[in-house]
Amino acid sequence: MGDYNNIKRSIVFSTSSLALAVSLASQAYEFDVGDTTASIYGYVKLDMIYDVDAELPPLGVNAAIPLDSDPRSDVEGHTQLHAKQSRIAFATSTPTKRGELKTVIEGDFFGGGGDREEFRLRHAYGEWNGITAGQTFTNFGFIYAMNRIIDFKPQPGLPQGARQGQLRYTTGGFSVALEDPTNLGGSVASGFTPGGGYVAHADSKDTLPDLTLRYMGEAGSLRYGISGLLRQLEVDDGTDNDSTLGWGINLEAEYAVTPALTLRGGVTHGEGIGGYIEEAPAAPAYVDPVSGDVEPITLTGGTVGVRVAAGPGHINLGYGYATADLDDAIQAGVANAELANETFTDLHLNYIWSPIRNVFYGMEVSHQTREIANGEEGDAVRLQGMVMYRF
Repeated sequence: MGDYNNIKRSIVFSTSSLALAVSLASQAYEFDVGDTTASIYGYVKLDMIYDVDAELPPLGVNAAIPLDSDPRSDVEGHTQLHAKQSRIAFATSTPTKRGELKTVIEGDFFGGGGDREEFRLRHAYGEWNGITAGQTFTNFGFIYAMNRIIDFKPQPGLPQGARQGQLRYTTGGFSVALEDPTNLGGSVASGFTPGGGYVAHADSKDTLPDLTLRYMGEAGSLRYGISGLLRQLEVDDGTDNDSTLGWGINLEAEYAVTPALTLRGGVTHGEGIGGYIEEAPAAPAYVDPVSGDVEPITLTGGTVGVRVAAGPGHINLGYGYATADLDDAIQAGVANAELANETFTDLHLNYIWSPIRNVFYGMEVSHQTREIANGEEGDAVRLQGMVMYRF
């Protein structure tokens, strides 16, 4: 499916936009064990996919789109059906003298890089007295600006809706977390590949955890959030070393105009944030081949969308955009920088409805694009349907 492995690692840990629209825990099967209430919940989901032109993996990954100059772009019509997004979760709730103790363990079948039906861990965390410890969604944004789509891969431009190890403290609408620096952010690059990806520098290292902060609030029908990120990017071969500071900011909002009409959108921007932006086109940073300095890459993205009630369901229209500024890398002579992925876009239109409780159907059409730094482009059209049974 082309050279998209450097991006696929972060993409396969993303959350489903559709899943955020469905409150699973409220449908849980509950039972008591002493003072603890345990619950089991999840869903079975069938995805039915037809790629009109370019063949993409189960996830609609932009980095896998063949360029127009690639003969594969002329091979039309590809079908796949899978149930990899199906998931199951186990949760507990135990009262204590200082508040409720909660734990969650959840998994699905998108393991094996998303190419095989392997069980993988999504969530494994506990919450008590404002402290969250374990693996769960990053604290860096993505909630309100996420458009409801059927494709398991969220649209580019959002903060990455993924899960990673972290220690978080929450009080009211504010939360701060120390997060795993080896997962979402990615590594410093020594160069790029002809397929659009990048080569991780052999001496890239992660010394400090990533720091994320978020505030979420409401004002009438408006819900909003602001998130910040700080991270260190470093290379060290034992003799020479250099580092730089990566930072990012996200603004997002959701506004219920009427009970039947909701608008949402968000903007993400930063230097060296890498995979903290959904489908980051490029590496977080590179090593200048002349000076040996670590130079961060600027990434910018955003999403806009509308959700309209119609009959037994909702029509969802959403657009996502992410781009990398590679001019400095090209001027510095970084290997294959002119062939690196530069800009991704997604446009999704769907209708999702529920004929009865716990049963959901959906139909979706999407148009996705990929552009590399030298101006070459490719695009893909996908038709996707789904059936979901929730328990």
